[in-house]
Amino acid sequence: MTTATMDPPARVKAPRPGLRTSLRRSWDKYWYAWVMVAPVIIVIGVLVLYPLAYGIYLSLTNATEQNVAKDIGPVHIGASYDFVGLHNYWQIISGQDGDFYPRLEWTVIWTVSCVAITYAIGLGMAMLLNRPVRFRLFYRLALILPWAVPAFIGVFAWRLMFNSQYGVFNDIITHLGMPQQDWLGTPFAQKVAVIIVNVWCGVPFMMVATLGGLQSIPNELYEAAEMDGATPLQRFLNVTLPGLRPVTSTVILLSTVWTFNMFPIIFLLLGNNTTGDTDILVTYAYEKAFTGVSDYSGAAAYGIVILLILVAFSTFYRRQLKSEQV
Repeated sequence: MTTATMDPPARVKAPRPGLRTSLRRSWDKYWYAWVMVAPVIIVIGVLVLYPLAYGIYLSLTNATEQNVAKDIGPVHIGASYDFVGLHNYWQIISGQDGDFYPRLEWTVIWTVSCVAITYAIGLGMAMLLNRPVRFRLFYRLALILPWAVPAFIGVFAWRLMFNSQYGVFNDIITHLGMPQQDWLGTPFAQKVAVIIVNVWCGVPFMMVATLGGLQSIPNELYEAAEMDGATPLQRFLNVTLPGLRPVTSTVILLSTVWTFNMFPIIFLLLGNNTTGDTDILVTYAYEKAFTGVSDYSGAAAYGIVILLILVAFSTFYRRQLKSEQV
């Protein structure tokens, strides 16, 4: 006797919900999170994404002060600039404009010098303040002061001190019997001056960050190294620096990005008193956009190139750190 068997009915897959349905479900479930995030998204879109998109668009045109839309009294003149594709980028990368590579060279020298000096001084101060000394809190507050003071106030104070007629530096050397110096009169002096001011502004950040990293290193490591007969230099090289590596990698990356784009110090300290040799890429892009016949497309192309350089550096830097940690 045989019995007939029936195959179980095939399970019918439910249709996937559409995009509108998924968004509605997400809104119903996470509406509070969307409401909290919305102001941040709007601000980023208005202040970052829209200017970035418009800058990319301008960099693909030949827009200048002469051919953009403008209003002269009641008369409206429409825009007459054209789309030129990657022409502006080719002018920059190929060196045909004659300004990119000299500015890039000085920008790299400026960035490396400032970051290296700032980190060295900040680490030294942090190591001094990490020891139990009298009035340590006062010293910390005093050394953080350059970071707390607004940048334009600090820069104008340095500009006054560098003044060739009324500056405190010339008062000191004239009292010592030496002639007055024009501290901001030559390209070399201007470069030294902007590095000094930027280091003065950046040391407190490095000091605070590395001081926190030093306090996170266990004292047992120093005690063990000392018991093994390690000298202070060996303890510094084999305990302090490896213990500071996570903090160091972060602050160097941040400081590099900030210094590469450090517009206010150079612009406020030197103003128009420069031959152009002290212009880094970002200050040169500003001059292209707002001095003489404004070259909006060229300045926008410079801005995008600066962004690409920093993105490439950050990506390479993070990958190198990850490869060292493996």
